[in-house]
Amino acid sequence: MTRASNGTALVTLPNLVSTSRVVLGFGFLVTEAVAPRLALIAIASLTDFLDGWLARRTQASSRLGALVDPVADRFFALCVVIGFVASAQLSVWQAVALMFRDLMSIVGWFVARNVSWLRPITFKARLLGKAVTGLQLATFLVVLLWPGATDRMVWGVFGVGVAATIDYTLMLWRERVRG
Repeated sequence: MTRASNGTALVTLPNLVSTSRVVLGFGFLVTEAVAPRLALIAIASLTDFLDGWLARRTQASSRLGALVDPVADRFFALCVVIGFVASAQLSVWQAVALMFRDLMSIVGWFVARNVSWLRPITFKARLLGKAVTGLQLATFLVVLLWPGATDRMVWGVFGVGVAATIDYTLMLWRERVRG
């Protein structure tokens, strides 16, 4: 097990499980068959639950894991969306709507790194953010199994994504006032 300079483990089972979503994302890009794509989405969904459960169960939670998990989530989602756009199962506007919260998270991350009063604030997963991730995964299944419902699902993800972005922004504002 590799350790950081502060003694915390870099390579842990939860971090490996999270990182597996990167491999699953590449796998999604190289196949167009429905059954393997469904399997990859199911496995990615399982690993998204499993990594957090393992981290809590084995007391292997870490700052690195808190970063690796959402990055792996976003990477997998991006690969799936790119795969769907490439196979004309999603339009570009649908892709942008599905990834809206993720795009806003990237903007937020850069802002947080460059605004001094935001640097000490701990960013944690929030319920609406988790809901967006769940809805994205459900939308991926809909694209493959019930394509006629894709538009409604995309609008749902977009709406919850907007709400999640507002929720994170308000949380930062409250933390700023406390600090």
